[in-house]
Amino acid sequence: MDFAAAIGELEAALKFGIDPSLDGIRALTEAMGRPQDLFASVQTTGTNGKSSTTRLVAALLAVEGVCTAAYTSPHLESYTERIELGGAPVSQGDFALAMTAAVDAAAAAAAVGGGARSFTEFELLTAAALWLMRERGVDIACLEVGMGGRWDSTSVVEPSVAVITGVGLDHTERLGSTVEAIAADKSQIIKPGASVVLGPGTTGVADVFLGRAAGFGLHPRFVAADDAPSPVHEALTVRFLVRRRPDRPGGTLALDVRGIHGEYAGLELAAPAYQAPNVATAVAAAECALGRALDVDSARGALAAMTFPGRFELLSAEPPLVIDGAHNPQAAGVLAEGILDAWPDDRSRPLCVLGVLTDKDAAGIVRALAPAVDGFVVTQPDSPRARAAADLAAIVEYETGSWPEIRPALADAIAHAREHAGARGAIVTGSLYTAGQARSLLRP
Repeated sequence: MDFAAAIGELEAALKFGIDPSLDGIRALTEAMGRPQDLFASVQTTGTNGKSSTTRLVAALLAVEGVCTAAYTSPHLESYTERIELGGAPVSQGDFALAMTAAVDAAAAAAAVGGGARSFTEFELLTAAALWLMRERGVDIACLEVGMGGRWDSTSVVEPSVAVITGVGLDHTERLGSTVEAIAADKSQIIKPGASVVLGPGTTGVADVFLGRAAGFGLHPRFVAADDAPSPVHEALTVRFLVRRRPDRPGGTLALDVRGIHGEYAGLELAAPAYQAPNVATAVAAAECALGRALDVDSARGALAAMTFPGRFELLSAEPPLVIDGAHNPQAAGVLAEGILDAWPDDRSRPLCVLGVLTDKDAAGIVRALAPAVDGFVVTQPDSPRARAAADLAAIVEYETGSWPEIRPALADAIAHAREHAGARGAIVTGSLYTAGQARSLLRP
């Protein structure tokens, strides 16, 4: 099939929603000859930061001479973004080839089962990614969990490294209504024989992960800021220290990381300070995958070259326009910190173009962002799950006391914000759908 046909297969599979089991992905990979057994895997879950951490691990391993791949979700503009080989999204041709293998496997699995069987979009995508990674001779696959951990399709692998970046309240309708319940679901990626890395965001529920790891005789590494407490022995604690925070949109973050096997001073990347814990977590995971220290100069080069599409991404410098896919209060809170760093003058803060989905905590997002921006322009991304702009406006008024500008069409909302913000600039956020569609509208 060609690329258009591959997208058609995925769009048709969307109606099957989410299947809370591993039966489907196991059937697909069995029909493919279990491609996941031919390479090692670093599996990363977490409420926030898992996409960035997954791509950071892949980049750090690649400069060590490892043939790496990254699998992330969702995409911003094209499905091809979800599978990266050598740090770049796969071609449409390779994506179509992999989807052909997944669709053929679906037909074979259905035949073995004795009748018609439906597979979800994420099952087909995951199977396609694993197949392509095997075909391209990948040594280590860096896999981002789509949701949770227990029943996520990526959990068909037996990871050599299991990473949990943090836990917050998101997807509560499926994962549980408390952080403890969500942590228990995410903890299922910890399996016998795996190295375990716990990010700073697991503070408060670390016992959930430490308990599961202890059941397998594993000793997790914990990532913590330089002066923060750690629930594990200091010999298993990875420390990071932010040396310089960006003071403008597109500015440089500088940090030091003390790993288990090595020390990495003078790491720099074009990113907000909220990426610092993700960098340290990725260093810890890369050390685990290799079983040794990283080359410091290579690590510096990899980080200096990193970009983070849809994560505090600067699309225009004069005046600044930034997009960020923050889609829950926790992510919006760290985004607000990044805005305050990048716009240090409290008399000249950006306008916020905000588009949120109906299943997200819009009020919490508004509360987190309000102290860092100079007002809101509410909009709605092109998605059947988008919250109506008028409804979002009522939430903004309730939380801030001010009625926002309503511009349902995203292009119109961005144009209005840029016109009225002037040199202050604007930030577009609230959903990865909002960020992705803004990226399509604004990138050259």
